[in-house]
Amino acid sequence: MKVVKKMTENHNENNNLQNNEPLTEAEVKDETAEQATEQKEGNGSRWVRIKPFHFVMLLFFVVFLTAGITTFALAFGDEKVVEVGVPTRTEFNKLFEAYDILKKEYYDELDQEALVDGAINGMMEALGDPYSDYMNQAEAESFHMGISSSFQGIGAEIQEKDGYIMVVSPIKGSPAEKAGLKPQDIILAVDGESISGYSATEAVNLIRGEKGTDVILTIQRPGAEETMDITITRDEIPIQTVYGEMINDSIGKVQITSFSQNTTDELRETIQELEEQGMEGLVLDIRQNPGGLLTQAVSISSLFVPKDEILFQVETKDGKVEQFVSAEENPIDIPVVVVIDEGSASASEILAAAVSESAGIPLVGKTTFGKGTVQTAYDFDDKSNIKLTSAKWLTPSGEWIHEKGVKPDYEVSLPEFAFLPYINPETELKESIQSKEVETAEKMLEVIGYNPGKVDGLFDENTKNAVLALQKAAKLEETGILSSDTTVELMNRFSASIQENDTQIQKAVEVITANMAKQ
Repeated sequence: MKVVKKMTENHNENNNLQNNEPLTEAEVKDETAEQATEQKEGNGSRWVRIKPFHFVMLLFFVVFLTAGITTFALAFGDEKVVEVGVPTRTEFNKLFEAYDILKKEYYDELDQEALVDGAINGMMEALGDPYSDYMNQAEAESFHMGISSSFQGIGAEIQEKDGYIMVVSPIKGSPAEKAGLKPQDIILAVDGESISGYSATEAVNLIRGEKGTDVILTIQRPGAEETMDITITRDEIPIQTVYGEMINDSIGKVQITSFSQNTTDELRETIQELEEQGMEGLVLDIRQNPGGLLTQAVSISSLFVPKDEILFQVETKDGKVEQFVSAEENPIDIPVVVVIDEGSASASEILAAAVSESAGIPLVGKTTFGKGTVQTAYDFDDKSNIKLTSAKWLTPSGEWIHEKGVKPDYEVSLPEFAFLPYINPETELKESIQSKEVETAEKMLEVIGYNPGKVDGLFDENTKNAVLALQKAAKLEETGILSSDTTVELMNRFSASIQENDTQIQKAVEVITANMAKQ
């Protein structure tokens, strides 16, 4: 979840934390005046009157004397001079000393801005929290684009985990999804450059780019022995986040792909359209939804939870807990089932837990990702920012689901073939080749109804005949070679087969049909 604040809003709060600072100049004057008044009231003989002109001359003398001593010390002394009334932070002495050593001893010119950025980066990395990060101006711009209406890139949510960059979920219809990127894929390199040790923000900055340009991601898929290179053509990624359709005459399905600025409005419009088509029951699909804005999580959850019921709770570092409740006067009153999986994270987990615990809506699928923290972004004046974990969020019952996830009421897995790896269209597979990619192609051909013979990873005559049959049906050049357009056609048909055999949606329809019958 993301919350954006201006850094200037927090200056007063930060200053209040500096309990051991010396008095400011104004405080010194106030204290001096107070002491003088006490002396006057307590003992008149100790009060000394100074004429205005003499007082002004004395004040100038003191100022010039102080300035002279300071200048002398700065010019000739080895010791640091701290101006009276300027707050000091002793915990940063070591940092200042390191900077002074670099400035004095480093053999080349220093880039002061780079050093400051590096120091802030170091503090954020020392937290050991994959969700806290410092972003320079370019990185901050990318971050803000991620929660706006569109951006240019591949369309995938990623995070840093254990020193690696992991895919949380590709965006529906994005180049990343079309290329076969999957949740939990580890991105090892971008255009041949290793990104081991990169932050998520640094990786995003490297992966994003102009529409029409290509980026090559080196992927390690869980359970796979070999890595693979995936070439993805960047595109404009519109943040349409809600997709609706009727499954049958009475049950509609709505998929929410992320929680962006307009998601609540999109959802209301989509539900209204489906109700006009006769929807009496709703399957809400938030699989592979990586989350997004906290405000949207609140408004969307409220659509399904009765007024004044708890949606979730936020616990700050001091142990204070704030409850967020539904303000919806007329929540949706038709039977609903929510479908979740390992790619459902953050705000989508808030929604799942809220509807489950506070509205009794059944959950179908697999245990969610398990992100139980809230992030706040603070913008600096130069348009860089820091994003940091500021609180935990808890379910309505007070459970912290971090690294545990939200469990479904009905645990249902997708078919094993749904997790087959991506085949690179640039790779040419033909007769007599034996490889893991050939074995994957054979399994895909089998699923879409073309018999490749024995599934053993050997591209034999049976495999060639299956490819020829596919090419004929798709009106492609009949070569018997799997590459380019033929590979894309194979994967498109395979993807359609996965949707037709979506066991999680099938179970959701079964549950919702039973609930509709009870009404």
